[in-house]
Amino acid sequence: MIGKAGLILLMLWGCTLCGSQTSMQKSPQGTLDFGFVPSGVYETHAYFEPGPIGILFHLVHTFLHVVQPNPFPQDLITKVAQQKLREVKQDYQKPENIVLTLQAIYYEIGFIVCASLGVLFVLFMPLVGLCFCMCRCCDNCGGEMHQRQKKNADCRRGFFVTLLFVTSLIISAGVLCAYSANQNLSTQLKGVRKLVNSNFRDLKTFVNDTPAQIDYLANQYNTAKNKVISDLDNIGPLLGSRICAQLGKEIIPALDGALSLAGAMRETKEALENMSVSREVLQEATNSLQVNLINEQVRLSNTLNDPACSAPGVSSTCSDIRRTLSQLSINANYSALPNVDTELANVKNVLKTDLSNIVQKGYSTFNDTPDLIKNQTKNIVADIKSILDDIGSNITSFSKQIPLQDTLANFTLYLSQSQSYVEDYYPVIDQYDFYRWMGCIIVCCMVVLIIAFNFLGLLCGTCGYDKHASPTTRGFISNTGGNLLMAGVGFSFMFSWVLMIIVMITFIVGGNVEKLVCEPFESRALFKVLDTPYLINPYWKNFLPGFLYQNPEIDLTFEKLYSNCKENKGIYAALQLDNIFNISEYLNTSMYTKDVVDVFEFVNVDLSDMVLLDANAKQNLLNFTNTGIVSINYEAYLAELNKGVTKVDLLSFANDLEDQADKLPKGALENALKGHASSIRFIHGQQVVPLEQAMSTLNQSIRFLQRTTSDLPNKVNNVISAIDAAQNLITNNASLIITLETKKYMEVMIGYFKQYLNWVKNSMMMEVAACKPVANIVDTVEIVTCSFVVDSLNTFWFGLGCCTVFLIPSIIISVKLAKFFRRMDSEDVYDDIETIPMKTMEIGNNGYHNERLHGIPNPVMTSIPSYDTMTRFPRASAPPRQAEWGD
Repeated sequence: MIGKAGLILLMLWGCTLCGSQTSMQKSPQGTLDFGFVPSGVYETHAYFEPGPIGILFHLVHTFLHVVQPNPFPQDLITKVAQQKLREVKQDYQKPENIVLTLQAIYYEIGFIVCASLGVLFVLFMPLVGLCFCMCRCCDNCGGEMHQRQKKNADCRRGFFVTLLFVTSLIISAGVLCAYSANQNLSTQLKGVRKLVNSNFRDLKTFVNDTPAQIDYLANQYNTAKNKVISDLDNIGPLLGSRICAQLGKEIIPALDGALSLAGAMRETKEALENMSVSREVLQEATNSLQVNLINEQVRLSNTLNDPACSAPGVSSTCSDIRRTLSQLSINANYSALPNVDTELANVKNVLKTDLSNIVQKGYSTFNDTPDLIKNQTKNIVADIKSILDDIGSNITSFSKQIPLQDTLANFTLYLSQSQSYVEDYYPVIDQYDFYRWMGCIIVCCMVVLIIAFNFLGLLCGTCGYDKHASPTTRGFISNTGGNLLMAGVGFSFMFSWVLMIIVMITFIVGGNVEKLVCEPFESRALFKVLDTPYLINPYWKNFLPGFLYQNPEIDLTFEKLYSNCKENKGIYAALQLDNIFNISEYLNTSMYTKDVVDVFEFVNVDLSDMVLLDANAKQNLLNFTNTGIVSINYEAYLAELNKGVTKVDLLSFANDLEDQADKLPKGALENALKGHASSIRFIHGQQVVPLEQAMSTLNQSIRFLQRTTSDLPNKVNNVISAIDAAQNLITNNASLIITLETKKYMEVMIGYFKQYLNWVKNSMMMEVAACKPVANIVDTVEIVTCSFVVDSLNTFWFGLGCCTVFLIPSIIISVKLAKFFRRMDSEDVYDDIETIPMKTMEIGNNGYHNERLHGIPNPVMTSIPSYDTMTRFPRASAPPRQAEWGD
C-alpha cells in the first residue's frame, strides 16, 4: 500500500506541475522542438527461449491439446467463481449447480479419463504382480522350467529380442526426457534470481527517473516562453507584415498606378521632344533632298538631249527614260505638320512637381508600418513579458511545495525491503529445489534400474546364446541374461505403480495449470476472467478501480493496464489517473492565456497620420490631362509618315536606268547614263536612308503618345479614386484590420502555449513514468510459473508416463524372452520313430529326455517319477517326426 500510495501521489504532483505550464501546437510560425523526455533504460527482457528442450515442450503441448481440445471455459470459470462456497455445499442439487458440474466434467473429460486409467493402473498393477508371482510359484505363467521345442523358436526369440530392445529404447527416451526436464527446471530456477533482481532495478529506475522527467517537462516551459518573447521582440515585422499584407491589397495597387502615371509623364515629355526634333529634321532633310533631286533631274535631261539620243535604235530608249524624269521628286510634305511646342511646354510645367518622389514617400510611409506598430506596442510587450515571468515563478514555487523527495524515499525504501525479503528466500528455494531434484533423480533411477536389467539381460542372453545347446545345457551367461530379464520384471511390478502415482499427480496438476492458467494468459483470456464484473468483489463492477480509487465504475481493467504497460505507456494513462486528477483541467490553455488575451485587447495601432498622396500630387495628375497632348493631330503625322520619302524608289530607278543604258551602244551616252544612276544611288544612301530613320523615330513617339493619351482622363481619375479608396481604408477601416490581424498574432502566441501543453499531456500519457516494469513483473511471473516450472513439470510426467506405460509390454516381452535364455530343467527330445518300434520303447524313453538314464543324476527329476510325464508336463505335445526337427 505504501508503494501504491506513493506512486499515485508522485503522478498527481507531475500532473499538477505540468498543468501550471504552457504549451504550443503547430502554428503558422512553426513547431517548437521540446526535445526528448529523458528516460532510463529498463534492463529486463521478459522473454524466454527454451532452446532445444522447446521441442519437448511443444510435444507435450500437443499431447495436452489432444487430451483437452476444448477452448478455455471462461464462462464456466466465471460462473463457478461467482458461486458461494457454502451454496455449492448446501445446494449442490440445484439445477444450475448440476449444470455447472456437468460442464466442468465435460471440460475435464480428457483429464478424467487419463486419471481413471492411471488409477486402474495403480490398483491393478500390484495385484497383477502378486498374482503373477504366485502363478509362477505354481509352475504356471511361464514358471515351469521346461521349454517345448518348436521349429520357429529362433524366429520367435529374435522377434522378442527386437521388441524388447525397441521397448527399452522408448523407455530410455522417456527417462531421458524426464531427466532433461528435471535438469532444465533446476537450471532455469538458478536464473530466477537474476531475473527478479533486474525487475527490482527497473522499478528503482522507474521511481528515480520520474522526478527528472517531471523537472524536464517543467523546464521546457522556457522553450515556449523564449519563443513567445522572441516573437514579441519582433512584433513589428511579424504583426506589421500581417497588417501590411492586408492593407497592401488596396494600397499597393493604388500607389503602383500613381507611380506608373509619373513614369508616363516623363516618357511623354521625351516623346514630345523627339516628335518636335524629328519634325524639324524631316523638314530640313526633305528640302535638301528636293533640291538634289531637281538638280539630278536637270542633269539627266541634258544628257538625254545629246544628239546621240537621236540615232536610230537609241531614240526610243532615251524617250522612255525621259518620260520617267518626273518621278525624281519628294513625296511627303512635313512642313505642313503642326508643331507640339505648346504641349511640350505644358508637360514640362507639370513635371516641375516630382510626382515619383511623392509616390515613393507614400510607399515609405506605408512600409514604416512595422516600426510604427513596434513603437506603439512597447508597453503591451512589456506587460506580456511580465505575465510570462509570473507564470514561470508560479511553476517554480509550486514545484518546491510538493514533498516529492519524502514520497520517493518511502517508495524506494519499500522496494529495498521487498528485495531483501525476496533475497532471504533464495537459499530456501535452492534447498527445496535440491530436494525436488534429488527426488526426481531417484524416480528416474527406478526406471534406469529396470532399463539396465533389460539391456544387460539382452546383452547376456544374446551374447551367451548357443543355438546348438539344448534348453537344459544353456550356458551360464545366457542363463544370467534370462535371470536379469526376470529381475527387471520383478522391479517393474514393484516400481510401476509408484511411478504411475507420481505421473498421475503431476499430470493433473501440471496439465490443468497449463490449460487453465498459462494458455489463457498467453491469449489474454485469463484477464477477461479477472475483469468480469462483480467477480472478485460482488459489490464492485470493476475490481481494480474499486481497489485503487474506491470507484468501481471506472473502466479500468487488468487487461487494459497490462496492455498499456506492455506498450510502455505512462503510468498516468495506464492507471487512468485522470479519473481522480484530470490533467486536462490543469492543461486548459485559457487558464494561463487569459491575462495575455486581456493585454492584447488593448492593442491600438493608429495609422491616421499615414498619407499616401497629397492634394498637390493629385492636382498634378489632373494637370497632366490638360496639357493638350490629348488633342494633338496624331493622324496627320501618321498620314505623312505612311507616305514614301520620294515618289519612286531611288534604288529601283537607278537600277532601271542602268538597264536602259546597257541597251545602248557602247559609248559616251551609255557611260553618262550609268554615271547618273550612281549619283541617284548616292542620294539615296546619303539622304533617303537618314530620312527613313528619322521617320521611324517619329513614328514610335507618335505611337507611344497615342497609347498614353488614349482614355487618359479616365486613367488618371481611376488612379486618384484608388488612392482615395486606399486612404479611406487607412483612415476609417484600418482599425478593424489591425484588430483582426492582432487577434491572429495573439493566436500564434497562444499556439505556442497550446503546443507546450499538448506536449506535456502527450508526454505524461506516453513517456513520463513509463510502466514497462509493471508488465515485466507480470511477464516474469508467467515465465517462471509456466515456462520454467509448468513446462518442465509437464515434460517430466510426459517422459515418466511414457516409461511407465511401456513397462507393461516390457514385462510381457521379458517374461517370454527369458524362456529362451534361461537353462531349463527338461526339454522335448525324440528318437527316430522310424527305426524304434513302439513295443520296445521303455518307460522313461517316451519322448522326454531323462538324464538319469544316461547316468547323470538330476535332483529335480528324482523327486517325481520319470515315467509320470503327464503329471510333470501335462501340456507336452506329441513327438514330431524326425524329418520335422530343426537343426
